[in-house]
Formats: sequence, structure tokens, C-alpha cells
Amino acid sequence: MFSERVVVVTGSTSGIGLAIARTFAHHHAHVCLNGFGDPAVIQKEITSLEATHNSKVIYHPADMTQPEQIADLIQTTYNTFGRIDILVNNAGIQHVAPIEDFPSDKYEAIIKINLSSAFYSMQKVVPIMKQQKWGRIINIASAHGLVASPFKSAYVAAKHGLLGLTKSIALETAEFGITCNAICPGYVLTPLVEGQISSTAKARGITEQSVIRDVMLANQPTKQFVKVQEVAEMVLFLSSDNASSITGSSFSIDGGWTAH
Repeated sequence: MFSERVVVVTGSTSGIGLAIARTFAHHHAHVCLNGFGDPAVIQKEITSLEATHNSKVIYHPADMTQPEQIADLIQTTYNTFGRIDILVNNAGIQHVAPIEDFPSDKYEAIIKINLSSAFYSMQKVVPIMKQQKWGRIINIASAHGLVASPFKSAYVAAKHGLLGLTKSIALETAEFGITCNAICPGYVLTPLVEGQISSTAKARGITEQSVIRDVMLANQPTKQFVKVQEVAEMVLFLSSDNASSITGSSFSIDGGWTAH
């Protein structure tokens, strides 16, 4: 189904993004990885994916706070493969603090990486997809795109904004064979979430175990972290021909969190 499709996944050197990239490679798509990390580790991942699957994998180190680097990410992928079929906007960062203590540089970075980077990547990829008359855009939002939590003002604002952006682009591209949707995971045990455990404990003055039990999983009725592969499989479905009539929608994978 995805053989010869070309996929760009931002923030894909670890966590959810890496699981998505691996899943597409498993289905023989060509993939552009993006994110920060040890170059040797990234190259090992590329070598492994190419050796295991009938896929070509490239890496672009674009800083997702920089529009010109985002443009180069898209252009480099297009120059390499001659097309871009699927864009997954996954890059994200987090910072936890009361608003009165929230550093301005952290606020700006969260908005740039979690929201603005998706705007700039879509701005560059939509003309390519329009020319192809086919495309899939999946934005990895969050349960925090639908509901709020304290001490996460920047992240909540960015993810709410991402859902609005998803709807707008869906309407703009609906007649060109392009869909644009969002996925809203609950807590997934990724390096990003692991980093939040200690910072949330500090912000709330509680233990890390209490953060996991009483904060993170308190609102997920399953009392389980969402698995990265569950998110990856939803991305795969939304990228398929069977999802051609689904656009402008958001899908919760949150263990029942937003059912409250």
C-alpha cells in the first residue's frame, strides 16, 4: 500500500516520531527522518531500516524553530525522491511551570516547535501535494489540544492552535486529493514525557511516582500509558486510501481521558 510513497516525519529520531518512521519503512515507504541526536545513533537507525526493509531513508537535521531550515527539509526531500506523499508533523517540546514563572524563551520555543513548525512545513509541502493531486498530512497534537492542565500554558495553547490549523488546511486542500487530520494522544511514555515527570514533580512539590499515578494517569481511565505503536498505526490508517474521506478531524488515543 505504501511502497514508493515518500514520507517526512518531523521529530523522528526518538519516541512517537521514530515509531511512525519505522512503521512506514516496514511498509516499504521511503522516509525522511528529522530531529536531534547522536549522529552515529541516527546513522545506525538509517542503516538498520534500509537493510531490513525495501526503503530508502534519509536524515535532515532541520531546527524546527527556523522556517528557512524547515523549507530546506521539504525541498531536500523533494529533490531526493521527486515527490512527497505524506507529512507527519510530530516535532514537539514541553516545559512545565506556573505562568508567573514561565520563562519567555521556553514559551517562544514551545509555540515555534509545536505549532509554527507545522504551519511552515505545510506551507512548503501543500504545493507539491496539489501538483500530485494526492497527499496526506497528519499533525500529532495531544489530549491537551482538547482539554487543559495546569502549568502547561504554552503547550496547551500550541496544541489547541494545531487543531485549528489542521481544520483550516483541510478546508483549503479538500478538492486536491489531500487530507489533513490530527491525532491527540494521551500520555505516551516517550523521552519527552519522561522529562516531564521530574519537572512536574518539582512544580507541584510531589514525588515522581505521585506524578505518574496522580497526575499523568489520573485522567486516563485505563491507567495505562498509550503505546507509541498505537499512534503509529493510526497515522498509517489516516495515510491510506481508505481514509480519503476523512479530513479536518482529530482522533483521540488517550485511554478515555477526554471522555470525562
